[in-house]
Amino acid sequence: MRKPDSPRYKIPISVLVVIHTPALEVLLIERNGWPGFWQSVTGSLAREDETLAEAAVREVREETGIDAARYPLKDWNIRNRFEIFARRRGRYAPGVTHNTENVFGLTVPAPLPVVLAPEEHLQYQWLPWREAAAKCISWSNREAIQLLPRMTGCAG
Repeated sequence: MRKPDSPRYKIPISVLVVIHTPALEVLLIERNGWPGFWQSVTGSLAREDETLAEAAVREVREETGIDAARYPLKDWNIRNRFEIFARRRGRYAPGVTHNTENVFGLTVPAPLPVVLAPEEHLQYQWLPWREAAAKCISWSNREAIQLLPRMTGCAG
């Protein structure tokens, strides 16, 4: 158990949620403090006992205002391990350099309005999947979006 005076570090286990429509339109959000960094919803576990699905639902709600519990959320059973960007490493415990990301897909019926958390994101857009993949700087996010036709059984 964490002592009250000890620092609170991020858990190096995260979720990536590709929010998309049946027509394979993908929601991307631009990171605040990093203009031009477009991504899907991402976020770390809030607690050691939070499940990956719980984290996915929470992060979607926090970052977009969308209630993911209302729509089909699918664990794609893809795990990516990557080095944490140096500019983000101070949020993790000393010596933590890598994160394990767990990929989910969330199908919504059509492009939905989004309520962004202004401290996290600047703007959003819905794009056809190929355009969305090309806009992502993160290799794991780009690859997840490129898998969308296969993961959903829809032709792109």
